[in-house]
Amino acid sequence: MRFSRNPIAMCLATSILASPALAQIEPAPEAASAPVDGPAEPEPAVDGDSGKQVFVPAFFTRFAPQTALDMVSQVPGFAISGQSGARGLGQGGANVLLNGTRFSGKSTSIADALQRIPAEDVIRIELVDGATLDIPGLSGQVVNLVYRSGGGSGQFRWSPAFRTYGAPATLLNGEVSWSGRAGRVDYTLSLANESFRQGNEGPEFLYDGTGLLVEERYERQFYNRDRPKLGGSLKLVRANGDIANLNGALEFYRSRVSEERDTAPARRVFDDDEDDHSYELGGDYALDLAGGRFKLIGLRRFETSDFTSVLATRFLDGSPDRGSRQDIAIDEGETILRGEYAWKGGASDWQIAAEGALNSLVTSSELFALDTATGGYRATGSSPETTVEERRAETSVTWGRPLAPGLTIQASLGGEYSELSQSGARGRTRSFVRPKGYVSAAWKAASDLDLRFRVERSVGQLNFFDFVASTDLNLGNAQAGNPNLVPEQSWDFLLEGSRTLGPWGSLTLTGIYRAIEDRVEQVPIGANSEAPGNIDGASSLLLKGVGTIRFDPLGWRGAQLEFTAFYNDTNLPDPLTGVGRPFSNRTRWQTDATLRHDVPATDWAWGAGVSARERDPGVRLNQLSLDYTNGVDAWLFVENKDVAGLKIRATAGNLFDLGENYRRTVFVDRRGGPIAFSEERFRKFGTLFTFQISGTFG
Repeated sequence: MRFSRNPIAMCLATSILASPALAQIEPAPEAASAPVDGPAEPEPAVDGDSGKQVFVPAFFTRFAPQTALDMVSQVPGFAISGQSGARGLGQGGANVLLNGTRFSGKSTSIADALQRIPAEDVIRIELVDGATLDIPGLSGQVVNLVYRSGGGSGQFRWSPAFRTYGAPATLLNGEVSWSGRAGRVDYTLSLANESFRQGNEGPEFLYDGTGLLVEERYERQFYNRDRPKLGGSLKLVRANGDIANLNGALEFYRSRVSEERDTAPARRVFDDDEDDHSYELGGDYALDLAGGRFKLIGLRRFETSDFTSVLATRFLDGSPDRGSRQDIAIDEGETILRGEYAWKGGASDWQIAAEGALNSLVTSSELFALDTATGGYRATGSSPETTVEERRAETSVTWGRPLAPGLTIQASLGGEYSELSQSGARGRTRSFVRPKGYVSAAWKAASDLDLRFRVERSVGQLNFFDFVASTDLNLGNAQAGNPNLVPEQSWDFLLEGSRTLGPWGSLTLTGIYRAIEDRVEQVPIGANSEAPGNIDGASSLLLKGVGTIRFDPLGWRGAQLEFTAFYNDTNLPDPLTGVGRPFSNRTRWQTDATLRHDVPATDWAWGAGVSARERDPGVRLNQLSLDYTNGVDAWLFVENKDVAGLKIRATAGNLFDLGENYRRTVFVDRRGGPIAFSEERFRKFGTLFTFQISGTFG
């Protein structure tokens, strides 16, 4: 289902509202002379040469922040982005630095790290262009959080949630952490649980190949997930300037998904259970060496998982029950070691780096069928244990320097060698050499305008599960493995501009074009099978706007609008028809906007938000599917920043009764041929009420 609204028009309208012309508008006389409650917030200081904006803690006072995350989230026009799914440790990483250095964890996000830093420890927040830093790979807006650990303090957050129907309450979602300093060692210990209870229900309609309704069903689905995680970090700053960081995490994950389907002749139940446990240990050590700075970074991650899927059908007329079960065992490992040496040569910054990595996946599965005589399950087949491994090494040399006042360039040249191997009858070993590198430039075009350009040759990450055959019991989809996969490669071109609008806020517009080789999509395998495979000739164009509009100049003290909008146009030659089509299962456009008003001279804040999006269909060789919503998501919240020392926020979501809908068309053989059947469902999940209660102690 497509929304009738035009996403480009929405983006343009938003951009016009936040255009540089706003910076020239003077507040109305009534607004300028309106009485003001409380002291005015300090505007960020700006470094004229580098364009760096400096936000002191007083800038965030009206938000009553308790953690560094509360503060960074309110930097105008800035959005945190990490390095989830990136290949190795690589260059750059998340767009947030901690005291000028990158965070070396992968399973622990930079947002998690910020959540565990008390707001009272923050000295300042610097917003700077990444290309002006001596950290290779960073580009675009980057936040550097400058902080000093105190004597010891704790933070906690509890986030219960309730739905009007479809699921029980979520009561175990929260986190508690303690941060402090002992001598020269800064430390943090945290215990968190990502928990939710969700559900939906509604009718599903089954049509035959001619479009005739042949069956009406009623379905209910329940999600029950918990992810408890124990984490900690240590930082040692020695008297000679050496810095050591160590972080670790132990995580458990349990998921229970159940789908019930009622029809006139039968009741069908599908249960999908997953139990994981994993650990990660990472760290780095930096020291002065031979006139430069050497840094050694290491990471080890391991996860073991057990999956059990059961599909059972009970017939109401007394016919024998039918059922099948699938058990899957998976072990995943990742080991990375990286060394970096950086030095200054005149006005230039140099770095040479080398990285080695070993990634592995070991998986096996068994299939069972229901024995109606005993009520148990008997084995009907199994797949032998399969191992997929990648050994990878890469090197790079990076150079950067200012070319003129306000103009900085950075360039990197490197390459990687990888060896891919897979066990089993179809297994094989292959090796590749791929060039990598980039050139980026940052230009301070005016005191309130920053422009950035970047061109990069990049290599993507592989999904090892694409190498292994699999079966989806619920949808009835079978997928062959493909031992011939190679990582995606692309030429990436970025152009970005950031405009500060003075007291009005800020706006950042980004355009990214990618020319892609070896795009991974479903391709034919033999006469009737399919699997993920590589496709050349793909491309994508992303247009994105992020901004903050503050209404203080109009006399509405404490009010601001934050928005994000993007449009993603993708294209590839369909491996079945040769005709161009969008990438499978991608979000084509999305718009999010949140209004927040911190009521002056009170502890109260309130706000509202909306979100809308459109997705492209999922494409397999014998079917088309689409997950879609039937409107706009909307929410309201109210917040009190001091309830006996606690911050309490209440949110009501899904105010327009948004539904989770799905449509699928399955063909007899391949797409373009006769239709076997189609199905469409409409599920509601009610209104969602969430609470966040947070505070500090110690």
